[in-house]
Amino acid sequence: MRAPLALTFALALLASCSLTERDSRYAQQQDAAPPRPIAAHEVLDAVPRPDPLLAVGNTSPYTVNGVTYEVLENHRGYSEEGIASWYGTKFNGYETSNGEIFDLYQPSAAHKTLPIPSYARVTNIENGASVVVRVNDRGPFHADRLIDLSYAAAVKLGFMEQGTARVRVELIDLDGVDDRRRVPLGSYRFLQVGAFGSQSSAQRLQVELQALVAAPVAVSPVDTVTGRLYRVRIGPMQDVAQMETVQQTLRNIGYEPGQPLP
Repeated sequence: MRAPLALTFALALLASCSLTERDSRYAQQQDAAPPRPIAAHEVLDAVPRPDPLLAVGNTSPYTVNGVTYEVLENHRGYSEEGIASWYGTKFNGYETSNGEIFDLYQPSAAHKTLPIPSYARVTNIENGASVVVRVNDRGPFHADRLIDLSYAAAVKLGFMEQGTARVRVELIDLDGVDDRRRVPLGSYRFLQVGAFGSQSSAQRLQVELQALVAAPVAVSPVDTVTGRLYRVRIGPMQDVAQMETVQQTLRNIGYEPGQPLP
């Protein structure tokens, strides 16, 4: 079988981790670096992609330790300087606020008000080192901290040994992001498998997938600040069973199942 077009896909994230669960683990044990250390050159930047913003992980307002926070509605152009800390073995293998599994060797971050998921470039102001991280968790819930980075990101920025550093956090603005934070999760009946600037590229993928999956495949345009994108979506699905069947078909041919969309 000819290999389909190479794409970047959003992971389907339908679980969630409560803030109280994460907060309680702070009090249970000391955090630490992993037994297998890594060097800065081993840490690759997270690859930004237009993942939909879902309700899961984006409850707003929310309250932790008596303090209420609001997730940013207008986050384009966000840039802020402050203190970064890092987290490691205490949270490794646990769910983040949007249901992803925290891997301390990956460049990820926790932030109190940025939408989840989003991507940001974090720069160590003292040494100029920078890393692109995927924001997929909430925190750090300390008044003097701006962002909590994974062990890997702290290694990349060169402050793992010190524990904290002054950084600049700059959101990476992406076109084609669907804001679905107010749509109930139960209404998702579509899988988005790609977004293209070229209509012909989107249509080629549409034809390719239509021969492989037992569900409609459509191309839908969406206007962004930099121009029109053409999204390729599978659906609508009749029920959860059909969606799972389509997801498995995509896995069998080497695709990662896309993010359900309403």
